[in-house]
Amino acid sequence: MVYVGGVSKNRLTSVANAARVLKSFSSQHLTWGVADLSKHLSLSTSTVHRLLSTLADEGVLDQDADSGRYRLGLSVFDMAAAMPKQRSLHEAVLVSMTELRSRTGQTVQVGVLDGREVVYVERLDSPTTLRFFAALGRRVPAHRTSSGKAIMAFVGRQQRDQLLKGWTLDATTQHSITDITKLREELLVTRRRGFAENRQESMLGVVSVAAPIRDGTGDAVAALSLAGPTDRMDENRVAFSDAVMVLARTVSKQMGWSG
Repeated sequence: MVYVGGVSKNRLTSVANAARVLKSFSSQHLTWGVADLSKHLSLSTSTVHRLLSTLADEGVLDQDADSGRYRLGLSVFDMAAAMPKQRSLHEAVLVSMTELRSRTGQTVQVGVLDGREVVYVERLDSPTTLRFFAALGRRVPAHRTSSGKAIMAFVGRQQRDQLLKGWTLDATTQHSITDITKLREELLVTRRRGFAENRQESMLGVVSVAAPIRDGTGDAVAALSLAGPTDRMDENRVAFSDAVMVLARTVSKQMGWSG
């Protein structure tokens, strides 16, 4: 299921701010102090202090007694354990990711869609080429990734239309898609052939291909992608795209997809 960002009429500002606090913690920001987080969120220090204190009281955050800085608490891990789909995805992809990297020698990733961004949750780096990518958890606008296009192409039409409506497409290279009509056309092509491409749309000199990972409902819940230097990827375009599709189907069946 793909969820599209939006503002509910039932939105509670305090809850929204608490969520913003929690989402500020990442592999790049393991801890936060009140002043730094206040500046980061553009909220008053008193508001941030109350939010952090309340979340700490509930066990969602821990405060270091010496520095006064906050970090994620044990309750977060309890909540993560309640996400069976994500756990089953992790378990399902490991063997196929290893096989795909062994076959191709290129970087293999698994991405999920969060709003209009792809979040990379698994990665195996190429043993033979330069590492192109940052740490796991990085976010990239979905229209500039093969993973994002693979997922968007294989969700229901209503979900896809909701996602695309009013979307202003930004660009990082001259190859990035900035026209929503062109993106729709590419998603149709992706659906017909079974895989998506990112041809230097996020980074010059890098091409990737991706195929959808589907669950028991048939919805795309993630994408398996392969990325590498343009010349290497183009030289092996057919073989690499076939390998990605085959192994994405293998993962999908492990996720309950009947095919």
